[in-house]
Amino acid sequence: MLKTPRASAAILNRSDMATTAVTLADVVAALPLPSVAINAEERITVLNTPAEDLLGKGLIGRHFVTALRQPALVNAVERCLSGEGPCQARFNSIGGEHGTTYDVSLRPLGDHGIVLLSFNDVTEMAQAGQMRRDFVANVSHELRTPLTALIGFIETLQGPARDDTAARERFLGIMAQEAERMNRLVGELLSLSRVEAEERVRPEAPLDVRDVLGGTLRNLGPLAADSNVTLVPHLGEEPAHVLGDADQLMQVFTNLIENAIKYGGRDSSVDISTEIASYDPAMRGPAVHVSVRDHGPGIDAIHLPRLTERFYRVDSHRSRALGGTGLGLAIVKHIMNRHRGRLKITSTPGQGAEFRVILPMKTESD
Repeated sequence: MLKTPRASAAILNRSDMATTAVTLADVVAALPLPSVAINAEERITVLNTPAEDLLGKGLIGRHFVTALRQPALVNAVERCLSGEGPCQARFNSIGGEHGTTYDVSLRPLGDHGIVLLSFNDVTEMAQAGQMRRDFVANVSHELRTPLTALIGFIETLQGPARDDTAARERFLGIMAQEAERMNRLVGELLSLSRVEAEERVRPEAPLDVRDVLGGTLRNLGPLAADSNVTLVPHLGEEPAHVLGDADQLMQVFTNLIENAIKYGGRDSSVDISTEIASYDPAMRGPAVHVSVRDHGPGIDAIHLPRLTERFYRVDSHRSRALGGTGLGLAIVKHIMNRHRGRLKITSTPGQGAEFRVILPMKTESD
């Protein structure tokens, strides 16, 4: 009886496998993830190069506890060796600025009493999860504070102050302020969500940054006048062409100039200037620099790296009193990311602060 080509191929494949000695060490060495094999005597029998980089060298033959150490993972290995089947555990490696987090998959290898551990780096996922939890907690706190105030005033107006006209007017004014505070926060949250959604889509509309700054200065004129702050523009004669989203860039400049007006102090000035750099190292080419400088109390250097974090405030009480939500500079950062730009913050206590926006300049090839 003639064999079909497919049957012949199957027999050849089995024959090749029978003559090829593939060891556990070969298989583990070929795995891209850090991987470790532990035998029934609870000894490490095999580990690949990525695992040596993670756990250290010279571990073959040693008890697994001396390498893994962390109780949750040790417990998972013991359960898997006792026959409970596949397990999962979390392993944290100390090193670098924040350490590294791994999800460890533990699988028994047939009936050989050997358990294979594979370490998958989930640091970014874990950090993203923590950021989401922090964000929800911060939003809840920011909304709960004015809501608590509103509920308290409503209860007072329904009870002891029901017939007190003066108290009612005063309380209604405070309630209106708290409601406006919540409205600003919700608006900023929606704005942040829109900016994040568009962050990977680079804007393609050509515009002159000086035109956007001109509109921003006109809009903020009344606010500056109310604080007796003089806006001093130095926009230059040379066109400052970039590819950008005019509305988002106006949002950036509005945020920075408004902050300078509020935190720079009354009876002062804010300098706004543009500058063309023929070559900027960060942009790897020509760039437009926009500087917003106030002459207020300045910011301590310890706060500068965190100013663009969501809800981070140097002075929480003062920020809330001035109507800040703690989201403005976070929005600026995301808009800069979309425009492939940078935000540089410098300050010396007692000498004011400078917020410098750096945008890649439009070239003939764009």
